[in-house]
Amino acid sequence: MNDPRDRDETFGSAEAAVTDAPGVEADLSTEAASAAQVDLSAEAASAAKADAIAELRREKDALQDRLLRTAAEFDNYRKRIDRERRDQADAAVADAIAELLPIIENLERALEVPPGSDTEVYRKGVELIHLQMAELLRKRGVKPIRAVGADFDPRFHQAVMHEVSSEHREGEVMDELSRGYMLGERLLRPAMVKVAKKAKA
Repeated sequence: MNDPRDRDETFGSAEAAVTDAPGVEADLSTEAASAAQVDLSAEAASAAKADAIAELRREKDALQDRLLRTAAEFDNYRKRIDRERRDQADAAVADAIAELLPIIENLERALEVPPGSDTEVYRKGVELIHLQMAELLRKRGVKPIRAVGADFDPRFHQAVMHEVSSEHREGEVMDELSRGYMLGERLLRPAMVKVAKKAKA
């Protein structure tokens, strides 16, 4: 019959043999260290990823804030430019009206002349008013379009009638029914003209 003490001694000897085996303890330590390094690497990667995400969010917020500021600045700039344009237009209209007032006053004085007065004096008054108006237009860059005697030009003339004439070349403006005007290089209105044409053979 086997003695239990013999079994205990056998197990103890086996355990001692495993513990005392060369390299076993070292292998266990290496595996533990490797596992710890894997855990640390995973934590570091996770932390780096979180930092990268946080940085991207900060950059996104900064860009969005910059975009909103830029949009607000542009809107303010657009409103300022519109306001300045309106102010300039209002100032130009006010200046033009201020220059018209003396002419209006002279017209009113002409209308106050009693009937039967000296027509020559009246004519001179009207001529003065006309000169004032022409000077105002000249100062504003308005100039009349040359028509009579010029070749018909559809850019500046509008033919309202044609007339056969042997005294004029074909296409020549014979008469001006309504004067045309330019403002700088811009056409204010074309001249209404009568144009010569040749008789049919």
